[in-house]
Amino acid sequence: MSFGEPEGYDERARPRRLGTRLRPRTAAAAACLVLGLGLIGGAVTGSWLVGEPGGSGARDKFTAAGSLWHNVPVDQLFPPTVQGQGAGPGGADRRWTRIAVAPDSGCRGAFDPLLRKALAPVGCKRLLRATYTDATRSYVTTVGLLFTKADTAAMRALDTRFTKEGLDRRADLMPRPYAAKHTVAEDFGTEQRASWTVSVLTEAPVVVYAVSGWADGRTVDEPEPAEEALASGATGAPAQAGLGNEAQGLADRVERGLRKTVASPTEQPS
Repeated sequence: MSFGEPEGYDERARPRRLGTRLRPRTAAAAACLVLGLGLIGGAVTGSWLVGEPGGSGARDKFTAAGSLWHNVPVDQLFPPTVQGQGAGPGGADRRWTRIAVAPDSGCRGAFDPLLRKALAPVGCKRLLRATYTDATRSYVTTVGLLFTKADTAAMRALDTRFTKEGLDRRADLMPRPYAAKHTVAEDFGTEQRASWTVSVLTEAPVVVYAVSGWADGRTVDEPEPAEEALASGATGAPAQAGLGNEAQGLADRVERGLRKTVASPTEQPS
């Protein structure tokens, strides 16, 4: 497989989470793939995509976003290093290093049964994943982009269901990590998952997720969804360790890079 030459990455202010509605208790915290891929955009006020919702420009962008996974350099989509200004606990800066990129694949074996069932209505065209570690090599985080076979209506329906039923906060619907052998993440299995985030995009056929855990292979009895771990006063182990920040912060920044790719697919990030 060919990835092309590495591309640069431009770190800017933290974005708010795309593709899902922000809940009141986490609005402040939330403001804060693998072989080629592309795109993203969330159902939020002030769409970044060109064209009004339902217009030909938006439809063209939606279609284009679904096909970019196979012709965008891996380093443009999953940068070798990602800077997270203000992404850590208390607004501390973070820095993540990519340690593994999974071969692009289908979704067989990639999700727990209930999450696979929940995502079934939109289908699976391609799954892209990369695993990162923090600067201290204490934590590991897998970021994934599921490119679906769905149209706009189907993605909106799935987003509505995830939001209304709180599926993105259910521990039995956590994404699985990519535990690459001979890396600090080789012991990052299903029992080591500590915090996660899942975002269903509505202006692109993509589901973005991230799942984090400790790099020493310790098991986690009570994992917490990132938005709960980021909430003021959260006292769970994942929250105290900042693992919610790891999952949400890294997912946000991968989304930002994808957003750039969709907006200007022929331009390289500055």
